[in-house]
Amino acid sequence: MTAYSLVVYSKPVAGREDEYNDWYTNVHLGDVLKIPGITSARRYKAAAGQDQTNPYLALYNVETNDITALFTELSRRAAAGEMVISDAMAEANMVIFEAITPEVTE
Repeated sequence: MTAYSLVVYSKPVAGREDEYNDWYTNVHLGDVLKIPGITSARRYKAAAGQDQTNPYLALYNVETNDITALFTELSRRAAAGEMVISDAMAEANMVIFEAITPEVTE
């Protein structure tokens, strides 16, 4: 298996931040974690004083031998309505990173 990190930068529609956060945390993370190969997820918000262009970050850990198939399944579920995308999200930018070293813990 190859390790990847799926990084998603996003922002809510103006005035709908609470709705966006509720959907992302309580619906979307669970929907994404149902996709085989996505092993964990965590959300972050830009700390005070940082660039607020896309102030939210979701980081997903992925282990798969076929990243293309994983993205195909992600797209299929969104198109089929199996993974609802809230209209409270204004925009999102997704980048996948492939691990080039083992995880370092010490």
